[in-house]
Amino acid sequence: MSIITAILLGIIQGLTEFLPVSSSGHLVLFQKIFGITEPPLFFDTMVHVGTLVAVFAVLWKDILAILKNIFQPLTAYLVIATVPTVIAALVFRKQLEHEFESGSFLGFSLLATAALLVLAEFLVKRAKHTGNSLEGLIIHDNNKNANSMNWLDALVIGALQAIAVIPGVSRSGATLSGSLSRGLNRDFAARFSFLLSIPAILGAVVFQFRDLRKGAATIAGAAETGGIGMTAVIAGTLSAAVVGFFAIRLMLKIVREKSLWGFAIYTGILGLLVLLNQFVIHIVP
Repeated sequence: MSIITAILLGIIQGLTEFLPVSSSGHLVLFQKIFGITEPPLFFDTMVHVGTLVAVFAVLWKDILAILKNIFQPLTAYLVIATVPTVIAALVFRKQLEHEFESGSFLGFSLLATAALLVLAEFLVKRAKHTGNSLEGLIIHDNNKNANSMNWLDALVIGALQAIAVIPGVSRSGATLSGSLSRGLNRDFAARFSFLLSIPAILGAVVFQFRDLRKGAATIAGAAETGGIGMTAVIAGTLSAAVVGFFAIRLMLKIVREKSLWGFAIYTGILGLLVLLNQFVIHIVP
C-alpha cells in the first residue's frame, strides 16, 4: 500500500466514521477499488485509533466530566449500550472478518443504513407535528438528555449499534437513529453517539491485539504487517485523526440544525450502485 493510498483511506475513515454513511463499508469499497488484497485488519484498526484521538480532542470536556464522576447514570447508559456490541462482536467475529474482506453484503448493508436514517427522521418529524408520545420501543418527546434518558433508551441504542458491526451498516447512523427514535434531543443524541464510539473503537483495538503487536515489531524492523508498510499505517492514522476532528465538529452542527435525509439518500444510492456492480456490471472486483 502506498503512502498516498493510506492517506486517502485515512481521510475516508476519519470522515465516514462520524458521518452516518458507514466507515467500514467505505473502507471495504475503496480497498476493492484500489485493489488492496493483503489483510487490512491491522491498518483498519490503526485508522480507527486515529478517529479515537479525534473523539478525545473534540469531546474532552464531556469525557472529563465523566471521569470526574464515574458513578453517574450516563456512565451506566454507555456501558449498557456497549454490551450488545461486545456480544455481537464475540459471537460473530469470524463471520465479520470474512465479510470485511469479501464485502458480499455491502450493498444491502448500505441500504439498511439508509432505511434507519429515514425511519429516525420520519419519527422525529411525526413527533413534532403530533406532539404525541408512544409507549414501547419508540418514544416521541424529543427532549431527553443525560438526566432524563433511561436504561431502555440505552439498550435500544446499543442493540442498533450491535447491528452496525456488519460492514456497511453505519455505527453513527445506527446510534443516532436509535437515539432520535427514543426521544433524545438532537445535540445530546450526537454527543452520546460519539461517546459510544470510544468503547467501540477500543474494543476493535483489543480484538486486533496480535496485529498491533506485530505492527509494533514492524516499526522496529523485526516483522512485516500483512504487506502494509508502517510508514503508510502512520500516515493513514494521522490523516484519520485530523479529518475525524473536523468531521465530528461538522456532524454535531448538522445533527443540531439540520436533518439526516441527505445522508439517507447518499447511502441509499451508494447501496444500489454496489448491488448493480455486484450482480450486473462487475466493474469493481
